[in-house]
Parts: sequence; C-alpha cells; structure tokens
Amino acid sequence: MTSVPFDQRDGQIWINGDFVPWKEAKIHVLTHGLHYASAVFEGERAYGGEIFKLREHTERLVESGRLLGFQIPYSAEAIDAACVELLARQGFSDAYVRPIAWRGSESLGVSAQQNRINLAIAIWQWPSYFDPEQRMKGIRLDMAEYRRPDPRTAPSKAKATGLYMICTISKHAAEAKGYADALMLDWRGHVAEATGANVFFVKDGVIHTPNADCFLNGITRRTVIDLARRRGYEVRERTILPEELSGFSECFLTGTAAEVTPVSEIGEYRFTPGDISRQLVSDYADAVQPRRAAAE
Repeated sequence: MTSVPFDQRDGQIWINGDFVPWKEAKIHVLTHGLHYASAVFEGERAYGGEIFKLREHTERLVESGRLLGFQIPYSAEAIDAACVELLARQGFSDAYVRPIAWRGSESLGVSAQQNRINLAIAIWQWPSYFDPEQRMKGIRLDMAEYRRPDPRTAPSKAKATGLYMICTISKHAAEAKGYADALMLDWRGHVAEATGANVFFVKDGVIHTPNADCFLNGITRRTVIDLARRRGYEVRERTILPEELSGFSECFLTGTAAEVTPVSEIGEYRFTPGDISRQLVSDYADAVQPRRAAAE
C-alpha cells in the first residue's frame, strides 16, 4: 500500500496558536530553520488517548530551544494543552505526536537573532518504527560510518534537527545493505546509540548501556532503566567498547518510535532476544498503555 505523502494528509496541524488545515500548514523556502538547522523537535506517542510523559517531552523541547539560543514563546502548559486538544481534534487514540520549533524567515544569514520563533504540532498514526513481523525476532544493525560528535563541538543535549543529518545518512546506508538501522560510535570510538534510539546489552543477567554523555538521555531510555530496576535487574550505565559486543547475549533498542525493540545482529556480532528483552518489551507496553490494558 502506498503511503500518503506527509504534505497531503487530512486533518489539522497546530501552528503558532492556531489550528489550520493539514495541507495549509506551510513555511517559506527561505526559512532559517531549513537553511541553518535552527530547529528543535520532539517525538511523543499517545496510547489510549493519553500522550505518554507529555510534560517531560515538552520540558525537553523548551530546553532544546534554549540550548540553540532561542526561547519558545509558549509556556509548557500551553504546549501541553495544544497537544492534548490536537489529539482530540485528530480523533486518534494511539498516535505519534511531533512538536517542532524553528527560527523563521524574517532574515536569512548565520545571524538571525530577531527572527520569529515558530512552533507547530502535528499528530498522525504511526504503528511500529520497525517491521512488526521482524521486531520480536530481533532487527539487524550495521555499523555506522559517522560518529556522535564531541559535546564541545555541538549541542548534544538538544534534540536538534541538525544533529540528525548523520543519522539519516547512516540509516540510509544501512538500509541499502539490507539492515534495519545502524549502531553509531561516539567521537572517542565508544558505543553510543542507534540512529534514532538508545541501545542496551545483556550479559550474565546484568543490563549494560552507554553513558549518555554525548547523546540524548532518552525519555524512553530512562523509563526502561526504571522498569528494569523495579524488576530487580542490575543496570550499569558505563563506557562500552566495540570489542565488548561479542560478550553480550542480548541487545535491544529504546525510543519513543522504537519503543523496546530486540536486536539480533550488529555487523559481525550476534544476539538472541531472550527473557530480559521480552520482559522489558512487555513491561514497557504495560507502562504506556494502562488505559488499553484496563479496557481489555
């Protein structure tokens, strides 16, 4: 089935305080955010009509803007309210929520301190980031060519659009080889994350995950760490070297889009989705879908 292009879908988009028809939510080609990546965004999911950890996402959006040197001209309360109302207007129970803030088109050049800060929110249905049939068998990852940058060279704590350029390049390269995604190292050569999700490993019943010191400490990442510790699993956040991958038995990714997704392969290394991965897939589903679980 052919997917409908994103600029041709039906419904409404919230933009700068107004709900506008989806196809009319447009910006000018000379928008600063398009030319200089002066934009930040969030990825959120709604389950059973409720947006999971909405305030945490909104606060990170505002902080990301601050790290790029601008202030989003709406309070967290106003942004939350717009997300909730738009979800209702779209008529979705389970959906993906995408707020984005960017510098506008008042001037075009590296310096754009007087440009308007715009905010838009779109909501659509997006079931699974990875192939549902392959997901529980474990997806296959390639090793990415590009690395996550030194925090001294980029605002790595911001969910900024510019930081995803190398992610798109890396994911496209992996898909061209038949992989679902790619594992990225950081500038030091340490294991970092996938192109749009955090990564975890299991060895002898202990869960290991890289220190989030040069990439986003994902909201889903933090949620899964909490769920794992509630189960009694030990979770170690630490430096992980690529040569350690051969010693891990399980691997899984976490993210708003990916949720919890087992991994079966990273380049030459093999993993078997096991009890811990399956348990956390289940626990995360229960955590984000309380209303659905109650209804069932």
